[in-house]
Amino acid sequence: QVQLVESGGGLVQPGGSLNLSCAASVSTFNFRSIGWYRQAPGKQRELVAAFTRYGVTNYADSVKGRFTISRDNTKNTVYLQMNSLQPEDTAVYYCKSSDRGGDSWGQGTQVTVSS
Repeated sequence: QVQLVESGGGLVQPGGSLNLSCAASVSTFNFRSIGWYRQAPGKQRELVAAFTRYGVTNYADSVKGRFTISRDNTKNTVYLQMNSLQPEDTAVYYCKSSDRGGDSWGQGTQVTVSS
């Protein structure tokens, strides 16, 4: 089973930036998809940004132009650069991968945007 470990969350003021990392226990190259989801208190988990197998990136409308997903296949790591953070970005951010074995989730990292 794939192990995913997120890091990089924390407390940041509105307008600030954070860079999240997701380290996978296996090569990320052959995943059908890998990306970031988030869940705010009282809300459903939602897609933030993800790579599909063919390198296409998908972003939630609410983060387009502010967040950037990237990957380093030599390190089996996917990143989420988050700029211009707003209080509504406050959530637990999860890394998710999908392959023939199914879906795997990380334990999540808390992002809090507050003054």
